[in-house]
Amino acid sequence: MLDKAKLLLSPSRRSDVPPFIVMDVMAAAARAEAEGRHVIHMEVGQPFQPAPKTALDAARAALKNRIAYTEALGMPSLRARIARHYADTYGLDLDPGRVVVTTGSSGGFMLAFLTLFEPGDRVALANPGYPPYRHILTALGCEPVLIETSAETRWVISPEALIEAHRKAPLKGLLVASPANPTGTMMDAQSLARLIATAEAEGIKVISDEIYHGLDYAFAAETAAKLSDRAVIINSFSKYFCMTGWRVGWLVMPEALTRSVERLQQNFAISVPALSQIAAEAAFDGRAEMEAVKHAYEENRRILTEGLPQAGLDKFLPVDGGFYLYADISRFSNDSLDFAKRMLSEADVAATPGIDFDPVNGHNFVRFCYAGSAAEMQEAVKRIGAWLKG
Repeated sequence: MLDKAKLLLSPSRRSDVPPFIVMDVMAAAARAEAEGRHVIHMEVGQPFQPAPKTALDAARAALKNRIAYTEALGMPSLRARIARHYADTYGLDLDPGRVVVTTGSSGGFMLAFLTLFEPGDRVALANPGYPPYRHILTALGCEPVLIETSAETRWVISPEALIEAHRKAPLKGLLVASPANPTGTMMDAQSLARLIATAEAEGIKVISDEIYHGLDYAFAAETAAKLSDRAVIINSFSKYFCMTGWRVGWLVMPEALTRSVERLQQNFAISVPALSQIAAEAAFDGRAEMEAVKHAYEENRRILTEGLPQAGLDKFLPVDGGFYLYADISRFSNDSLDFAKRMLSEADVAATPGIDFDPVNGHNFVRFCYAGSAAEMQEAVKRIGAWLKG
């Protein structure tokens, strides 16, 4: 009887995925704050600024009315506004019928993976990379294939490395991100076009994570939608528009796959929360406010790239875009988890150990998020420097 009871409470094998360690760090930082300590949060990729005023005003006005389901693919007006964004930003004439509103980029990944891949399919990912890519794929029965990146390829997957992995065992998918998390590195339009063309020539489906578009400093980001009408694009209002908690994002799908995504959305979520969609549509009218926020990130980027070397962390990857700096800590430790724990407990600075993003070499790296205030970044540099030199 006891054995049967245990079976009733046993989790599925597919649920046995590693934790998203950054969330554990955030919880530890919250406990430190509950003790009265002042923690500088550089762990979670979350802007400290609120959503644009236009979005907040639209949401307040909407609350006076009935909030109901929307169409599964999203409010037509929001889908049209997203399509217009591609014309305004990239010069791309995009059919709104290809746009699918999702519950953040996370919902977009699940819908895209389920639409494109079968259990057992092998999907290439850059290493280091965003952990939920591989965790979601694993939970869905797919096989994440980590392709090592290096300074020689500017920390992105090269066409040659993709072909090499494909020749070992056929790949069904490739996920690219520019700007990337955790590295902050970007691919220029020519490099991205070459990689997409290489993948598609081999029958490898391409997904482009463009959640950090708009937060580009080294050069302008290019959308894969402009380079291929067969690629799947994932984006969100979370980062550039500072709307993490609103949980609203979007997909750009090939026309032939839109109905498949719609059926999944109908069954999984019915629709994305209407209030979030209303706010998201209005967010596009707050671009001036968001550009000011972007300029603040640029200042934070300067503070860290100039200050961290003086503090002792003088090796980090190119900080092209997004709001992350991926620093090599091997001079001080070969255990990034322990390093991050000690930095939190002894310096009150929360950052994410590299093992969250890279199971191979992540023990030598820590990711710092610089989406906070300039004063916090300056204080963080002081604290880290005093701690490392102490």
